[in-house]
Amino acid sequence: MDTSTDNGIEPGNGDSTASGTDAAVIDAATDTAVIDATPDVVDGVAFAKLYGEPLFKLPNDLYIPPDALEIFLEAFEGPLDLLLYMIRKQNFNILDIPMAAVTHQYLDYVEQIRQRNLELAADYLLMAAMLIEIKSRMLLPTKKSDTGEEAVDPRAELVRRLLEYEQIKIAAMNLDTLPQVGRDFIRTQVYVDQQVVTRFPDVNVVDLQTAWSDILRRAKLTAKHTISREELSVREHMTGILRRLQSAKFVEFADLFDPSRGVPVVVVNFIALLELAKETLIEITQAEAFAPIYVRLSYSPT
Repeated sequence: MDTSTDNGIEPGNGDSTASGTDAAVIDAATDTAVIDATPDVVDGVAFAKLYGEPLFKLPNDLYIPPDALEIFLEAFEGPLDLLLYMIRKQNFNILDIPMAAVTHQYLDYVEQIRQRNLELAADYLLMAAMLIEIKSRMLLPTKKSDTGEEAVDPRAELVRRLLEYEQIKIAAMNLDTLPQVGRDFIRTQVYVDQQVVTRFPDVNVVDLQTAWSDILRRAKLTAKHTISREELSVREHMTGILRRLQSAKFVEFADLFDPSRGVPVVVVNFIALLELAKETLIEITQAEAFAPIYVRLSYSPT
C-alpha cells in the first residue's frame, strides 16, 4: 500500500520530521499522516526512558495492574503495635490517650488495609471495635460507685496492655542485639580423633627438686612436739613474796620477778602479787607518773 502524500511527508517509524519540530506518524485507522505535536523536551524532564529514548507522555494503550506496585512505609506486628506507633509518633501521653484522634487515625488505617487484604484487616477490626467502645463510654457522664469511689477509667485496660506490650517489644529488641548463631557468628566444627593415646608429661631434674622441697616443708609442719607439764602454785609464790618483803621496807616491782626461770614462772608470780594486793596484804605505790613502782607490806611484821 502506497502511503506517500502530496505534502512532502514521508512515512516512517514515527521519527521522521516535518517542518518545524513536528513529527509525522501514520494513523492506522484512516491510513493518513498525522502531525505529532509532542515536543522533544517537556520542561527539560521526560517521564521515563524506553529503550534509551526519552518518553514524554504515557501511551494510550498502557495497562498497569492495580497490584503492580504497593509501598508500605511502616510494618506492624499487630493492632497493639499499630496503636503504640500512633501514640508514640504524635507524642501523646500514654496514660491520657486522646481517644477521638487515635480512633479516627486507626480507622483510616484499617480502611486502607481492608481494601487490599481483608483477612489481614480482620485482625485489626477487634481493636477498632474496642477503641469505639472506649470512646463511647468516655462520652457518657461518669457515675460514682456505691462505695463513693471514682469510676474506673475506660482506658485503663488498654493502657495496661499497651505498656506491657511496649516492655516486651523493648526486651525483644534487646535480645535481638545479642549475637546469634548464623547471623553474627558461625560455629566451627573440629574433627576429634577417637583414638586416645596416653601421653605422660616430661619431667626434668628441677621439677623433682621442687617437689621434694615441698614435701620436706610440709613434713616439718606436722612434726611432733613434747610438752612437759610443770605444776606451779600461786600460794607458794605468795609466801615467797611476803618473805622477801619482810626483809626490806620497799622493793621495786621489777625486782620481784626472775625472767631467767621462764614465762610460766613470771606469770604465776604476777598472779600471786595481784592476789596479795586483793587481800590488802601489800601496797603498790608510785611517787609520780612514769616513776618506778614500789611494793611494801601493808602491815608491820612481828
